[in-house]
Amino acid sequence: MSNLLATLAEQEERLQFASFSNSTALALGQFLLAAAQAQGLAVTISVRRNGQRLFHAALPGTSADNDAWIERKSRVVDRYGHSSFYVGERFRARGSTFEERSRLDPDLYAAYGGVFPVIVRGTGPVGTVGVSGLPEVEDHAFVVAQLEAFLTDHRNNS
Repeated sequence: MSNLLATLAEQEERLQFASFSNSTALALGQFLLAAAQAQGLAVTISVRRNGQRLFHAALPGTSADNDAWIERKSRVVDRYGHSSFYVGERFRARGSTFEERSRLDPDLYAAYGGVFPVIVRGTGPVGTVGVSGLPEVEDHAFVVAQLEAFLTDHRNNS
Protein backbone atom coordinates (compact mmCIF):
# COMPACT_ATOMS: atom_id res chain seq x y z
CA MET A 1 0.00 0.00 0.00
CA SER A 2 1.34 3.40 -0.94
CA ASN A 3 2.01 5.99 1.75
CA LEU A 4 -0.91 8.09 0.47
CA LEU A 5 -3.31 5.13 0.57
CA ALA A 6 -2.15 4.30 4.09
CA THR A 7 -2.75 7.90 5.18
CA LEU A 8 -6.21 7.93 3.60
CA ALA A 9 -7.12 4.61 5.25
CA GLU A 10 -5.90 5.91 8.62
CA GLN A 11 -8.13 8.97 8.26
CA GLU A 12 -11.16 6.75 7.73
CA GLU A 13 -10.27 4.65 10.77
CA ARG A 14 -9.78 7.71 12.96
CA LEU A 15 -12.61 9.98 11.82
CA GLN A 16 -15.62 8.00 12.99
CA PHE A 17 -18.79 8.95 14.84
CA ALA A 18 -20.34 7.27 17.87
CA SER A 19 -23.75 7.83 16.21
CA PHE A 20 -25.07 9.97 13.37
CA SER A 21 -28.54 11.51 13.48
CA ASN A 22 -30.24 14.15 11.36
CA SER A 23 -29.29 16.68 14.04
CA THR A 24 -25.64 15.61 13.82
CA ALA A 25 -25.76 15.94 10.04
CA LEU A 26 -27.18 19.47 10.26
CA ALA A 27 -24.60 20.50 12.86
CA LEU A 28 -21.79 19.04 10.72
CA GLY A 29 -23.05 20.84 7.62
CA GLN A 30 -23.29 24.15 9.47
CA PHE A 31 -19.77 23.57 10.85
CA LEU A 32 -18.38 23.08 7.33
CA LEU A 33 -20.34 26.07 6.06
CA ALA A 34 -18.97 28.37 8.77
CA ALA A 35 -15.41 27.17 8.08
CA ALA A 36 -15.77 27.64 4.32
CA GLN A 37 -17.19 31.14 4.79
CA ALA A 38 -14.43 32.07 7.24
CA GLN A 39 -11.82 30.91 4.70
CA GLY A 40 -13.57 32.62 1.79
CA LEU A 41 -13.92 29.36 -0.14
CA ALA A 42 -16.20 28.91 -3.15
CA VAL A 43 -17.47 25.41 -2.38
CA THR A 44 -20.68 23.44 -2.40
CA ILE A 45 -21.24 21.35 0.74
CA SER A 46 -23.31 18.19 1.11
CA VAL A 47 -24.07 15.91 4.06
CA ARG A 48 -26.09 12.74 3.45
CA ARG A 49 -27.29 9.83 5.57
CA ASN A 50 -28.68 6.63 4.05
CA GLY A 51 -28.94 8.32 0.66
CA GLN A 52 -30.94 11.29 1.96
CA ARG A 53 -29.42 14.74 1.60
CA LEU A 54 -29.74 16.35 5.03
CA PHE A 55 -27.60 19.44 4.38
CA HIS A 56 -26.71 21.30 1.22
CA ALA A 57 -25.15 24.72 0.75
CA ALA A 58 -23.67 26.41 -2.30
CA LEU A 59 -21.45 29.40 -1.63
CA PRO A 60 -20.91 32.28 -4.07
CA GLY A 61 -18.64 31.26 -6.93
CA THR A 62 -20.09 27.75 -7.26
CA SER A 63 -22.45 26.40 -9.91
CA ALA A 64 -24.72 23.45 -10.65
CA ASP A 65 -21.56 21.67 -11.87
CA ASN A 66 -20.39 21.49 -8.24
CA ASP A 67 -23.68 19.81 -7.29
CA ALA A 68 -23.09 17.23 -10.02
CA TRP A 69 -19.51 16.62 -8.86
CA ILE A 70 -20.67 16.01 -5.28
CA GLU A 71 -23.32 13.56 -6.48
CA ARG A 72 -20.81 11.66 -8.64
CA LYS A 73 -18.22 11.52 -5.84
CA SER A 74 -20.88 10.52 -3.30
CA ARG A 75 -21.93 7.56 -5.48
CA VAL A 76 -18.32 6.34 -5.41
CA VAL A 77 -18.25 6.54 -1.59
CA ASP A 78 -21.62 4.78 -1.35
CA ARG A 79 -20.45 1.99 -3.65
CA TYR A 80 -16.93 1.43 -2.27
CA GLY A 81 -17.28 2.52 1.38
CA HIS A 82 -14.13 4.66 1.18
CA SER A 83 -13.43 8.32 0.45
CA SER A 84 -13.66 9.31 -3.19
CA PHE A 85 -9.97 10.27 -3.03
CA TYR A 86 -9.00 6.85 -1.62
CA VAL A 87 -10.89 5.02 -4.39
CA GLY A 88 -9.28 7.09 -7.14
CA GLU A 89 -5.83 6.70 -5.61
CA ARG A 90 -6.29 2.93 -5.25
CA PHE A 91 -6.93 2.65 -8.99
CA ARG A 92 -3.92 4.90 -9.76
CA ALA A 93 -1.69 2.83 -7.43
CA ARG A 94 -2.62 -0.24 -9.48
CA GLY A 95 -1.38 1.45 -12.64
CA SER A 96 -4.72 2.47 -14.09
CA THR A 97 -7.52 4.96 -13.55
CA PHE A 98 -10.98 4.66 -12.11
CA GLU A 99 -12.48 5.64 -15.46
CA GLU A 100 -10.55 2.89 -17.30
CA ARG A 101 -11.05 0.03 -14.86
CA SER A 102 -14.19 0.52 -12.75
CA ARG A 103 -16.62 -0.16 -15.63
CA LEU A 104 -18.88 2.51 -14.11
CA ASP A 105 -20.44 5.38 -16.04
CA PRO A 106 -18.22 8.48 -15.56
CA ASP A 107 -21.33 10.66 -15.89
CA LEU A 108 -22.56 9.05 -12.64
CA TYR A 109 -19.33 8.23 -10.75
CA ALA A 110 -16.21 10.31 -10.07
CA ALA A 111 -13.30 9.03 -7.96
CA TYR A 112 -11.77 12.41 -7.14
CA GLY A 113 -11.14 13.88 -3.71
CA GLY A 114 -13.80 15.72 -1.79
CA VAL A 115 -16.35 13.25 -0.43
CA PHE A 116 -15.67 11.27 2.75
CA PRO A 117 -17.71 8.45 4.25
CA VAL A 118 -19.68 9.15 7.42
CA ILE A 119 -18.64 6.12 9.45
CA VAL A 120 -20.34 5.07 12.68
CA ARG A 121 -17.95 3.09 14.84
CA GLY A 122 -19.08 -0.54 15.04
CA THR A 123 -21.59 -0.05 12.19
CA GLY A 124 -19.67 1.19 9.16
CA PRO A 125 -20.47 3.81 6.53
CA VAL A 126 -23.93 5.36 6.87
CA GLY A 127 -23.58 8.43 4.67
CA THR A 128 -21.28 11.00 3.13
CA VAL A 129 -19.91 14.45 3.79
CA GLY A 130 -18.30 16.35 0.96
CA VAL A 131 -17.37 19.51 -0.82
CA SER A 132 -16.75 20.51 -4.42
CA GLY A 133 -15.12 23.63 -5.75
CA LEU A 134 -11.40 23.30 -5.00
CA PRO A 135 -8.76 21.05 -6.58
CA GLU A 136 -9.39 17.45 -5.44
CA VAL A 137 -6.55 17.32 -2.89
CA GLU A 138 -7.78 20.57 -1.32
CA ASP A 139 -11.43 19.42 -1.32
CA HIS A 140 -10.35 16.27 0.55
CA ALA A 141 -8.06 18.12 2.96
CA PHE A 142 -10.81 20.62 3.84
CA VAL A 143 -13.32 17.87 4.62
CA VAL A 144 -10.78 15.94 6.72
CA ALA A 145 -9.71 19.04 8.66
CA GLN A 146 -13.32 19.96 9.39
CA LEU A 147 -14.23 16.40 10.42
CA GLU A 148 -11.25 16.36 12.79
CA ALA A 149 -12.33 19.67 14.35
CA PHE A 150 -16.02 18.72 14.49
CA LEU A 151 -15.37 15.33 16.09
CA THR A 152 -13.04 16.92 18.64
CA ASP A 153 -15.65 19.57 19.50
CA HIS A 154 -18.58 17.13 19.54
CA ARG A 155 -16.92 13.92 20.75
CA ASN A 156 -19.49 13.32 23.48
CA ASN A 157 -22.49 14.54 21.48
CA SER A 158 -22.07 12.74 18.14
